[in-house]
Amino acid sequence: MRKVILFKEKLNMSHHIKNYALSGLVLVSLFAAACKKDKKATPDEPEEANTKQTATTNRRELTNDSLFLYAKQIYYWNSTLPSYDTYEPRKYNTLSTDLANYDNNLFNIGKAAGGADYEAGESSLKYSYIEDITSRNPVAALKNAQASVDLEGNGNDVGIRPVFYLTNNTTRAYILFITAVYKGSDADKKGVKRGWAITKINGTAVGANYENERSMVNNALNSDKVTIEGTKYSAKVPGEAFSVELSKKSYKSSPIYQAKIFTAGARKIGYLAYARFSNQTNSIPVLDSIFKSFAGLGVTDLIVDLRYNGGGYVNTAEHLINLIAPASATGVMYTEYFNTTLRDGKAVIMKNQPLLDDNDKVQFANNGRLINYFDDIDYSVKGNTNSFSKAGNLNNVTNIVFIVTGNTASASELVINSLKPKMTVKLVGEQTYGKPVGFFPIRLENKYDVLMALFETKNALDEGGYFSGMVPDIRESNSDATFFDDPRYDFGDSAEPYTAKAIGILNPSNAAVSVKGKGSVMSINGKEVSFTTTNDMRPLKENDEFKGMIETRHRVKK
Repeated sequence: MRKVILFKEKLNMSHHIKNYALSGLVLVSLFAAACKKDKKATPDEPEEANTKQTATTNRRELTNDSLFLYAKQIYYWNSTLPSYDTYEPRKYNTLSTDLANYDNNLFNIGKAAGGADYEAGESSLKYSYIEDITSRNPVAALKNAQASVDLEGNGNDVGIRPVFYLTNNTTRAYILFITAVYKGSDADKKGVKRGWAITKINGTAVGANYENERSMVNNALNSDKVTIEGTKYSAKVPGEAFSVELSKKSYKSSPIYQAKIFTAGARKIGYLAYARFSNQTNSIPVLDSIFKSFAGLGVTDLIVDLRYNGGGYVNTAEHLINLIAPASATGVMYTEYFNTTLRDGKAVIMKNQPLLDDNDKVQFANNGRLINYFDDIDYSVKGNTNSFSKAGNLNNVTNIVFIVTGNTASASELVINSLKPKMTVKLVGEQTYGKPVGFFPIRLENKYDVLMALFETKNALDEGGYFSGMVPDIRESNSDATFFDDPRYDFGDSAEPYTAKAIGILNPSNAAVSVKGKGSVMSINGKEVSFTTTNDMRPLKENDEFKGMIETRHRVKK
């Protein structure tokens, strides 16, 4: 199974990504253009059999047509897709809901293309998906929605990131750990911390068998109110018991889990645990403040903890790269490569996507033509090459270690890959997710955003292609039962296995390490939980969390 983690961090692009909302008039033209029977190809389109694309008024058939026809022109792996008649998109019309049918259609589009998006044995694509914009976070009226914190920094849940850690592979016993607490949530306000182990939910004991209990646990933790009980951990040691009632609430959250400085001899190591590449309003001020502090306190090396960071906005990732990079980093940072149909100006279906202004209004050229994503956007390699532009005053760091896991994806991997040609980059942890492709949404029915892989990123050395993930320099393995993402330590604890290894890379002389920053040490009592010795203390990861690289900047043709 693919390694991803519990509870989805949903995109809320209704306000920030505003260039894709379609008016009713444009919707009519979109489906008229995309779904009409047209046996003759235009000069910009290849001749292909589409005799089965007959006139219809069935809404679901029209949308399934559009989904396939968009993929034929803009999907990153479009060149290997079959013809309309061979694929027959309207056959995906048998499931109970529209979204289920569209999901099934998109999955089979990826399967038919045979690119890295499709993995045999998986029930969903690795990179592409469809989102119903009427039910995404934060909509408080949607009871029991699995919301978490979105990419605008909005939360709509109880505020914890719970993960099942298996402790016995035979009995399937587990411990349910809180691996992170979202700032501003009810859990945060009530003092809940990373490292707390939940042993009861609403008075019912949990931990006996993962398969038997996972649905009950998930449902309870996503309800309006839940009472959790258990044991507090700090620095691996169990301490006092806790019992707390948590309520699902809407809140604004910081993307920073922790920031501090380790001093090791002459080295000052800045540490940053970053949750998500949220929009610039949510991320940039706090990132700028942290790096200003790092510069003022003489930081010489960096550890950036991206273990739970599935990505987000490309422009935010670019800003972090410019904060980290030394002042000597100039020239190309990375390039976005669209497919040849888009690059060669043949994706005529994009005429149906209007480019809206800052007030969400359609725009018209001087001749009255609707400004759109075909006539006005530059998909060329040159037009999508991005360069370094140093930000902040942390100028001379040349060594950086990234803490990564299978949840580290897309924009996180973009940061790592872009910095490799300019400084010494090391990775500690698990192999990353592997998502060198990004997207922007295509709106269908004025209800569904289609997020299909549209472009691949490569660094200044034209290096990319990490579809299977990036392999760490110090990698977790079953041969070492002590080296794993251990939630019994807080973020930035110098004894936490991943953090300790990262410090060791930057501190080869083994100088004594001291810490400057806010910790979360609790009073200790009680006994150590006895884990098995079969290397089973590992997180069980579920496919329900956002991973993506979203491009909101579009190069207008000159």
